[in-house]
Amino acid sequence: MFGKKDKALESSPAQLTRRQLLKTGGLIMVSAAAMPLATLANGPVLQPPMAAQGPFPVPAGTLVDSFIAISANGEVIGYNGHVDLGTGIRTSLAQMIADEIDTDFARVRMILGHTSRTPDLGPTIASDTIQNSATPMRQAAAQVRQLLLDLAAKRWNVPAKQLRTENGFVVGAGKRIGYGELAAGQDLHVDLDIHMPLRSSKEHKYIGKSVQRVDIPNKVLGALTYVHDVRLPDMLHARVVRPPYTGADYTAPLGNSLISVDHDSIKHLPGIVKVVVQGDFIGIVAEREEQAITAMRQLKVKWKDWAGLPDLSPTGLRDALIQNEKTERMLREDPDFAEASKKVKTAIERDYIWPYHMHASIGPSCAVAHVVDGKVEVWSGTQNPHDLRKELGKLVDLHPDFVNIHRLEASGCYGRNCADDVAADAVLLAQAVGKPVRVQLMREQEAGWEPKGTGQLIRVSGGVDDKGGVAAYQLQTSYPSNLSPTLALVLTGKVKNEKRVLQMGDRTSVPLYDFPSVRIVSQDAPPIVRASWLRGVSALPNVFAHESWIDECAYLAQEDPIAYRLRYMKDPRAVGVIKAAHRLGKWQDGPAHRNPAPADQKIVHGRGFAYARYFHSKFPGYGAAWAAWVCDVTVNRETGEVKVDKVYVTHDCGAMVNPAGVRHQVHGNIVQSTSRVLKEFVTFDKQGVTSLDWGGYPLLRFDELPEVEIELLEMPHEEPMGAGESASVPSAAAVANAIFDATGVRLTEVPFTPSRVLAALKQAKSSQ
Repeated sequence: MFGKKDKALESSPAQLTRRQLLKTGGLIMVSAAAMPLATLANGPVLQPPMAAQGPFPVPAGTLVDSFIAISANGEVIGYNGHVDLGTGIRTSLAQMIADEIDTDFARVRMILGHTSRTPDLGPTIASDTIQNSATPMRQAAAQVRQLLLDLAAKRWNVPAKQLRTENGFVVGAGKRIGYGELAAGQDLHVDLDIHMPLRSSKEHKYIGKSVQRVDIPNKVLGALTYVHDVRLPDMLHARVVRPPYTGADYTAPLGNSLISVDHDSIKHLPGIVKVVVQGDFIGIVAEREEQAITAMRQLKVKWKDWAGLPDLSPTGLRDALIQNEKTERMLREDPDFAEASKKVKTAIERDYIWPYHMHASIGPSCAVAHVVDGKVEVWSGTQNPHDLRKELGKLVDLHPDFVNIHRLEASGCYGRNCADDVAADAVLLAQAVGKPVRVQLMREQEAGWEPKGTGQLIRVSGGVDDKGGVAAYQLQTSYPSNLSPTLALVLTGKVKNEKRVLQMGDRTSVPLYDFPSVRIVSQDAPPIVRASWLRGVSALPNVFAHESWIDECAYLAQEDPIAYRLRYMKDPRAVGVIKAAHRLGKWQDGPAHRNPAPADQKIVHGRGFAYARYFHSKFPGYGAAWAAWVCDVTVNRETGEVKVDKVYVTHDCGAMVNPAGVRHQVHGNIVQSTSRVLKEFVTFDKQGVTSLDWGGYPLLRFDELPEVEIELLEMPHEEPMGAGESASVPSAAAVANAIFDATGVRLTEVPFTPSRVLAALKQAKSSQ
């Protein structure tokens, strides 16, 4: 299934351990009986060895062999618990290993996310892989390089300091030996040294160089890459039937809503193997996929009535977010805030509204499962394989060590789609029939049930003093979301359908400016509908508020928007990114909207600026890259249509492992966030989501794409940082500020649709 080259490591339910591989060739093995828990400065908590409770234990995060192995032919295998969501980390991680262990890039192969082969480094979120979760893997590679030097020194009876490594060989004392030959027959037991120094940038051959992504050839050739293509012997096909409260959360009667299932309603259909009902979970297993689809559509099911959602329409969302219950959590309160507020001469109080967004994966989620002899094998596109493993164990009452996730690529997500849900569906159905089962969601199930990027309310107050400077700034942010337990756990009653509040509104909620006095509050709120994370998470809406508000302050002061920001900026890297954007975009200094167009001019143009650094955790030090936008827009004042003509982005993510990959990520951020800002929103009725088809969900078309110009700031001596989300964060504010420059109208609610722009223009005209 995985091809001849990958058979030994990537094949099948018969898991080859590293010790079994040692018997077949050469492998540096390093393990230990025990070690204290290791925590990296800003990285993952590394789990020490634990006694295996089943056939699929997760490799310990404190052991070198959990991250690096060397085969008999000198190939280096890297193991990382994170996964590639299209960001190119499979390539970047291999570049890091190649430099740390000193071998040819082509000789490095990555295993990502397979739970019995990779250590648990947490979910692939928050631009964390390169910045933090790559660190123990790099340290392991550096440590293995030193072990190889020590092995050669012992073999040749010379001091290790007289030897060096050279592209997969140890060289010195007039001799030369390949890594594979040197490692053959060795069984070394070494704990991971979390203080292992990494090689300097001067020694890098691959880090900092643009390298073609290693995953592209198989995608072009149609080789097995995607979970949708997995086929196992005797595999059956299945579809699920969901409750009618599409995408609802704890307020709906999920887990206790099924009244009856009429099994006879599909008795006449061919190929039906089994109808599985557990609580509110319903699945139909058939010999062929089309048979399962037909049965799913014809099965007669009765559910309890429920229509309990508030009004989440574009006109009702603000009130729903305001009325949703909240618990205040103070993030920052300067001691002089009350006194500083008295200095406000011109108050600026705004509510910024962010809508629900869909991940809009290009294809519905799919998974394959096989449950036999009390062991669970799952092929999944999840971005969170190690946690999914635990949830699947809970679902079928097995210790997680009896569950093995083979992680393959899927149809996209960039935030959590239904990949976890469909994996659980497949496990339940495979357990029920005793054969491998493939489950693929229907398009409307994917669109309806995927945990949405949540709506958000940000309330900002404060204002400027008599000299036009910021006197005080207060922000309250409400992000009603949780992690949405895997759906089958709720439907079967394994997990109670109850209110859960996740503290995720913090991201970049504290402004990045040195304002005189600040008060920041996170209003932690339970979900209104099923919601989780989406690219930029709460940081993008929070920065929409920050950067729109400071732009308004600059306008009141009649100062240049960029110069006004720099007045409150001390971070030298932030200043560098902002000044680079000023130069790249050929910014013309002066106040925004200083040359209003004549009232009868139909087409108007504007330019906006916004800046951010993405802080993706409430814990100190978890900041990702800096990014700044200069954005040119055209507004049709008769139709309300906004077109983003060109976007200039400057970006600093520290040392770039693969500059081409970073450029692709920045470009993807620009395209996706522009689509979200101009067009995207999910619709609901009282029962749940009504945006159920991919074609009808409003997305930016190819002919609407902006021209893009990007400058990546070279920082080879700085630590690498995540680039997966940061360039999206300034987007909404940059576009909103450009619209103001063009029209004199400030928009505080996303998306900036024609109807919303026209309404704002009409209101502004009537108030003149």
